[in-house]
Amino acid sequence: MHHSTKSNVSNRFGLNILATGVLLCLLEIVLVLVLVPEPGRWILVWALLALNILALAFLNLRRLRVQNRATAETRRFQEADHTLEIAYETLPYMRQGLNPETALKSALIIQKISGVAAVAITDREKVLSFTGSGCEKHPPGEEILAAAAKEAIAYGRTKIVDSQRQLNCPRRKACDCPLGAAVAVPLVSQGEAAGAVILFGPRDGEMPPHIVNLATGVAQLLGMQIELAELDRQAHLLWKAELDALRAQINPHFLFNTLNTIIMYSRINPEKARRLLVRLAEFFRQTLKSSGHFHTFHEELHYIRTYLYLEQARFQDRLKARYRIDQGTLRALVPVLTIQPIVENAVKYGIGQKVGMGTVEIAARVEEGILVVSISDDGVGMSSELLGKVLQPGFGSGNGVGLSNLWERLRRLYGEEFRFKMESKEGEGTMVTLSFPLLYAEEKEGLPDEIEGPHRGR
Repeated sequence: MHHSTKSNVSNRFGLNILATGVLLCLLEIVLVLVLVPEPGRWILVWALLALNILALAFLNLRRLRVQNRATAETRRFQEADHTLEIAYETLPYMRQGLNPETALKSALIIQKISGVAAVAITDREKVLSFTGSGCEKHPPGEEILAAAAKEAIAYGRTKIVDSQRQLNCPRRKACDCPLGAAVAVPLVSQGEAAGAVILFGPRDGEMPPHIVNLATGVAQLLGMQIELAELDRQAHLLWKAELDALRAQINPHFLFNTLNTIIMYSRINPEKARRLLVRLAEFFRQTLKSSGHFHTFHEELHYIRTYLYLEQARFQDRLKARYRIDQGTLRALVPVLTIQPIVENAVKYGIGQKVGMGTVEIAARVEEGILVVSISDDGVGMSSELLGKVLQPGFGSGNGVGLSNLWERLRRLYGEEFRFKMESKEGEGTMVTLSFPLLYAEEKEGLPDEIEGPHRGR
């Protein structure tokens, strides 16, 4: 509307100049006819007419040039507005990756905003979506037929065609295709064409430059969104790989020791041996379940209790467990296999190397939107020199096993919102404190077994 107003003002200004010029010319002619005697009167009149016509033509030409520049500027603004509008509306879909569902929703948005006859989005080999005129001829999942689209993908550059013949669709002779001109632009992700977006015109003829520019801008923005979606996918795969590797690192010594304990109890207390076997099966079932990367602190706590129950059977009176858990922490979400490895370190390297009885304490509370979990033991502890090295990658074969990997995993997941603190003193014990952003599971009846994803508590 703003650019249209400017154009109207420019037109009115030009007409005013033209009218003023005509009036001045008439006034000059009247003065010449009244004041100038014959025979030079008519020569002067014709000279004035010629000069005024040339002046008005020059002024009108200048006005047209200014108006054309304003029109071009208006078109550029409109192209940018449409491109940004398309990018904004397609963002929720293309950030999910390039697939038939996201391509269809994006193509509908592009066609609605751009007003072109049809829009197609492809991957490298197949049509993912086709909307508008002729869409029934190109169903999703079909191989790309148009040579122009194939060329755009193969060479990674924009291809503009002015006719059905140049579009080179093998079906153009077998059907009455309503489409003609087209522009195909590759969707570039990580330096390679992941597909193409094609905008079609309703008939043969030169593709309007503003449509070409729009297609180029849209393809660039969609390509960036696809690339970000791929980075998200790779980050998720990395997270899954790390978690799977962590699950695979179940200490075989723990398994062998527990089995030996069960064998011992099978001779002297078969019922105790049965309960231990049930708990061991439960422990590994929780460890190896593959779905979900978060679970409730209630589930993590149950996992820890199962682990400590098995270790207490082995250590007998040498190991005590104590819990100080605020009720408000139970529904908070924590990453899978986060706290149990620290408890295992406390048992193995704190209490296991201590002479006499030892205690492991797990405490959890909520402080101003932060979940604070601490694991402490009154075992052998460690020196300040050793304490300063336990988070270094690959340090030691015993002390601090898994702590550097765990710290890096949580830091990558939570960023600066995660806090890790470790305190220790030789002969007195060790305390590890983890501070997480407070996240809650969706409200359901009972505690869920798997959580799709966290959301911040309010």
